[in-house]
Amino acid sequence: MVGKYKVRTDLAMENGEKYEKDNVEISGVVIHKSYNQEKDIRTTVVKIESEHGAKMMEKPIGTYITLEAPNMAVPDEGYHREVSVELAGHLKKLLPPNLDSVLVVGLGNRNITPDALGPMAIEHVRITRHIIREYGEQALGEDQVPMISALVPGVMAQTGMDTMEILQGVIAQTSPDVILIIDALAARSTKRLSCTIQLTDTGINPGSGVGNYRCGLNEESLHIPVIGIGIPTVIDAGTIVHDAVSNLLETLEESEIDEFLSELISPSLNGMCVTPKDIDETVERLSFTISEGINMALKRA
Repeated sequence: MVGKYKVRTDLAMENGEKYEKDNVEISGVVIHKSYNQEKDIRTTVVKIESEHGAKMMEKPIGTYITLEAPNMAVPDEGYHREVSVELAGHLKKLLPPNLDSVLVVGLGNRNITPDALGPMAIEHVRITRHIIREYGEQALGEDQVPMISALVPGVMAQTGMDTMEILQGVIAQTSPDVILIIDALAARSTKRLSCTIQLTDTGINPGSGVGNYRCGLNEESLHIPVIGIGIPTVIDAGTIVHDAVSNLLETLEESEIDEFLSELISPSLNGMCVTPKDIDETVERLSFTISEGINMALKRA
């Protein structure tokens, strides 16, 4: 028998749902949910406070904020602005106080549409570092913001360098107070594709959305606070089969279902991802939603 098939997700809230379904409380994990009926946005805050909680949730200790907006995949500028405002409010809570310099990083391959979220979002981020260094903050008028710089490091196949190496060099030269990293994620549920945003103060793992794990970009590895911002654009093909077949095999024992699915999925579907057919338009729209949220959050009061 092939090893047990493991359903993959980058969303902390989805890892917590498997325990909620069985009414199991996890020691060291606090989950708070809220719903804004006017905006139709659900917010789930997951705080992992202990090593036990981290092990159960399969995520590092930290805070994970998830915004679910079902209409985010719809081309409605007014609604997307509401989502950006909501995103900005939560991002401000994660940002360190008294920011002077911010580095915004867009991870992903610009040439692969589901992975282009980060690079495309960077195109709309307001860059100010060069202006402030040359002319001072007064050149920005009433819009007072910190020095904001941005980087699209590409992928190793394009540069021959690991993202960690590139960031370490940039950090040494620019000394940012915090890094915001934008990346495409993988979801457990199809209903969360393109309509869910996750923010976390634990950083991000490049390539995790497609199972290509590299060294984590976080405060421990980069020595400054790192905030990850992601939207799921892909789902594991095996996960779709897993859900469909599980419903047909409800009469079997759980161990028998696992054995059947492992033999069915692992040889043929491991490593395959599925993305919506309109992902090109969706990613372009969502990249602007994220960048607007970042621009709002970095404005000084």
